[in-house]
Amino acid sequence: MKRFVLVLAAVLLFSFAAVAQPRAVGVRIGNYGADVSYENYAGENDFLEFELGMDDVFNTNAFHLDGVYNFMIAHPDWTAEGQWGFYVGPGASVAVWDNPDHENVVYAGLLGNVGLEYIFDFPLQFSLSLRPRLMFGDGKIRRNGLFTLGLGVRYMF
Repeated sequence: MKRFVLVLAAVLLFSFAAVAQPRAVGVRIGNYGADVSYENYAGENDFLEFELGMDDVFNTNAFHLDGVYNFMIAHPDWTAEGQWGFYVGPGASVAVWDNPDHENVVYAGLLGNVGLEYIFDFPLQFSLSLRPRLMFGDGKIRRNGLFTLGLGVRYMF
């Protein structure tokens, strides 16, 4: 299952790399784990965000793949250099977690994203985002990670 998720993520990343829109790649580290992050801008301001990550850095059997379409809602002029931005967006998530019997269970769900980003004058981006999610699987709702706060650092190209 781990190989399948990694191969799927690689295919998605390479397919979006062919698009001639600005993009960014980096990491998002949050209160529930770490993600490899990829952004591809769709139009002038809105962007797609894909993340492959582990929900617990020390538990390698807890993976998730998130996809979010973010709408840029404001660009405040807080500094003379760089660019600030507020964004929100809906998305979907697929995850594999261990249950108490140590069996892998696949969960699927919906998520939202609310964030603030800063893009420097050189190709570096910082972001802070809150990502609520509802995950369903194994006949129940997964409550761990309902609200995740994450700090993203990405290289833009």
